[in-house]
This record gives sequence, C-alpha cells and structure tokens, in this order.
Amino acid sequence: MAKNKRLAAARANVDSTKAYGLDDAISLVKQGAKAKFDETVEISMNLGIDPRHADQMVRGLLSLPNGTGKTLRVGVFARGPKAEEAKAAGADVVGAEDLAEKVQAGEIEFDRCIATPDMMALVGRLGKILGPRGLMPNPKLGTVTMDVKGAVTAAKSGQVEYRAEKAGIVHAGIGKASFDEAKLAENIRAFVDAVQKARPTGAKGTYIKKVSLSSTMGPGVHLDVAALVAS
Repeated sequence: MAKNKRLAAARANVDSTKAYGLDDAISLVKQGAKAKFDETVEISMNLGIDPRHADQMVRGLLSLPNGTGKTLRVGVFARGPKAEEAKAAGADVVGAEDLAEKVQAGEIEFDRCIATPDMMALVGRLGKILGPRGLMPNPKLGTVTMDVKGAVTAAKSGQVEYRAEKAGIVHAGIGKASFDEAKLAENIRAFVDAVQKARPTGAKGTYIKKVSLSSTMGPGVHLDVAALVAS
C-alpha cells in the first residue's frame, strides 16, 4: 500500500501529456525515486526503425562519461595468457570448456560476455543460450577481441550496451537516482548522441520519435525530443 501511495504521489507531479526539458525531467525523476534503494535512472527511446530488417538494426556499446553506478559481472572465454590477462583486469568468471559447461547447465554468472577470437567456435555452440539474453560476444561491439584487458576494463568502468527491440525501442540504465543532475544530464546527452550516430542506412523519416526517463519504481517522464536533439 505504501508503495502504491508513493507511486501515485510521484505520478501526480508529472503531466503525462507534456514533453519536458531535460533539466526539468531529471528533477522530476529524482523526486519520484522514493524507494529504499538507490533506483536506476532509465532512458527509453522509440525509434522510427524496423529491427527485423538488417539495414535498420541499432546496436552499440557506449562508455558513459559518469558511469552507470552499477558494477557489471564480466565473463571471459579465453585460454592461457589471455585468461590470466582477463583475471588480472578484474573479470569475474574466466574459462574455456569449463565455463561453457557452466553456461549449458544454466550457471550464467555474468552480465557481459567477452571472448578471444579463437574461442568463438566454442562460444558459438552456446548461441541459443547466450543470444536471447543479449550476451553473445560480437566483434562489432568489441566483445570479441584480443584486447581482453581493455574490454574488461571498459565493461567495469560504466560501459552500457544498447540494442533496438522488435518494436524499435532502445532502453538502458544511464545512472542512479543519487547522481547529481549535471552528471545525469551529461550521461543522457552522451547516450542520445550515440544512438543518433548509430542511425542505420535503412531508417526513413523521423528517426527519434519519443524519449522518456524514469527511475526503477517511478513514473515515466516524456522529454522534448526537438530540444534534446538540438542540445
């Protein structure tokens, strides 16, 4: 009941028919984050694309200026010196066939998966498990690489992955409610800029249709897209 009252109070402060400027939207989201834990601030972008077509897919990795406030668990498929490099860089789980067996058994103890190129024959067999979870290593995203140290360090330092879903919506956590407004604004602008630059060749007409912010337990706040894109 208390949770419902909190949400109702937060919604009362937000005009669902209005598109807010970035600073006002961030302020409303922070005000609405009243849970007992540090809520994640999430961005959702409705894009004018159809991801079912290869030339309209939007996907990428971005290191946010101020991090996400969340520490990712990183799994690395590697052998020998590269496995040791991964461990030294702070990877949470490192292995080869032994790690593949854990994944097949449902023991997926990581939020980001990195692999050296020589491991992809092994990792490819896990596609049906890792793919639907968005964990399949991809050379275009820098998660299939010989620079294991760089990939692990980037993942641990606040790198965020984004990918358009079937309806053409991209969403990601871009900070915590405890972040100050300037840091959240900087992260949001960096994320929007990255998605803009990732506009696929097949996208026609209006690319960024709607953008909204919310906290984990709070109401959504619509942003003024024209002002956001121009800033």
